[in-house]
Amino acid sequence: MARSFSTPVQTVLNGSNRVKYFFLIELVLGSTYNFTSFYRDISWDSKTWNSDGGLFEVDSPQFSSIVDREAYRVVLTDLDDTLQSEFRSGVIGKAINVYVGFCDSNGDPLTGAGDIVSIYSGYVDSPQVAIDWETKTASIEGTSPMADLDQVKTVMVSRDGMDQFDATDTAYDRIFEDSETLVKWGKI
Repeated sequence: MARSFSTPVQTVLNGSNRVKYFFLIELVLGSTYNFTSFYRDISWDSKTWNSDGGLFEVDSPQFSSIVDREAYRVVLTDLDDTLQSEFRSGVIGKAINVYVGFCDSNGDPLTGAGDIVSIYSGYVDSPQVAIDWETKTASIEGTSPMADLDQVKTVMVSRDGMDQFDATDTAYDRIFEDSETLVKWGKI
């Protein structure tokens, strides 16, 4: 499936040898954070995207024709410990959205309806903070859409095991106490 672009973006892509672009990152953690890689703040989607929020590195979008487990990574500077505090309070499973925007021939961002393209939408999987002599960075890895395929969950097939889910369910009352069963998912 081919991606379609707005007319102003298509004009920029067709008319220039060098395309200028920027990223917009939305982190929906305890609070919502909107960052941009553009040199000044941008207003888009009724939000202000902060240019001095320390957007340090963004993975390039990966297009794949196969089902894989590619994760998406964003690195931000965290000199004021805001993101580190968020990480301590628990951010795994919180939303992360990444968009790319383009600049016109004058270097101004195109922010009209349909000019900004979504390149990643997922959930925080692996947050970490790295401190070195020059800077402190917060790295956020977003889950791949296929991440759940590697997930392993143990279910105790016993009366007590079922009580963890529903104390009124009697389906496992006559099964041997505390025996485990390995169930393979998919075709055998």
